[in-house]
Amino acid sequence: MKLALIIIGAILLTILIVWLIDKFVPTKAKPIITIALWGLIIFLGYLTFNSVYGEIKFNQLKEKRYAAAINRLIDIRDSQLAHRTVTGKFTKSYDSLIKFIENGKFTIIERRDSSVVDEERTKAYGGVTSYKDIVITDTIGFESVKERLFKGTDRYKQMMNVPVGKEGTKFTMDAGEIEDENGNKIPVFEAFVKKDDILFDQDKNLVLKENQVISVEGVNGDALRVGSMSSAKTIGNWPKTYGSNE
Repeated sequence: MKLALIIIGAILLTILIVWLIDKFVPTKAKPIITIALWGLIIFLGYLTFNSVYGEIKFNQLKEKRYAAAINRLIDIRDSQLAHRTVTGKFTKSYDSLIKFIENGKFTIIERRDSSVVDEERTKAYGGVTSYKDIVITDTIGFESVKERLFKGTDRYKQMMNVPVGKEGTKFTMDAGEIEDENGNKIPVFEAFVKKDDILFDQDKNLVLKENQVISVEGVNGDALRVGSMSSAKTIGNWPKTYGSNE
């Protein structure tokens, strides 16, 4: 955008020079100088158009590539959340995560309300029977993790591969535990890919600008990221226009 403003300023200055030449330069010299300056104006106009249109094309391509990468990050997040639900922790290994998807099962639980004799209150009331409400949990079956999350597809086998940008790039993934203020261990995980890898073949100045984005409508920071190794959050850092980030 700065370049475009500079070029527009140069065009306006050139137009001013043309006017000054038309007013003060001798008649014989005017045609050559005027033609040259109008040629310069047309050239600068072309540069301005390319600068603005180039950024538009960059944003269109960026959004398309981000959407493809975010779909994979959502698969990683959903798989990790399922892993924590079943095993109580996240995993830092794609091999382990894939094996879990293929073999893991969710426990299907049925909860029902009931009541039992409250012995302490019965004793306190001199033998008058008192009751307390309880919830009874029954295991009624199991459901395949693969079927619930991926419904018969095998796209989970490719979730570690960034589908756009620099060929061969994989999402960096880690997992572990952090302690809360009470000393309790909390499982955490993180997966991310650098914007530089997604936009490796684009204008370096536009990529640098994209890495510095701070906006509610953009992907903040220098990477597309889900989860965190420093806090107990599993959300993504993209706006919801790209898909659910929770």
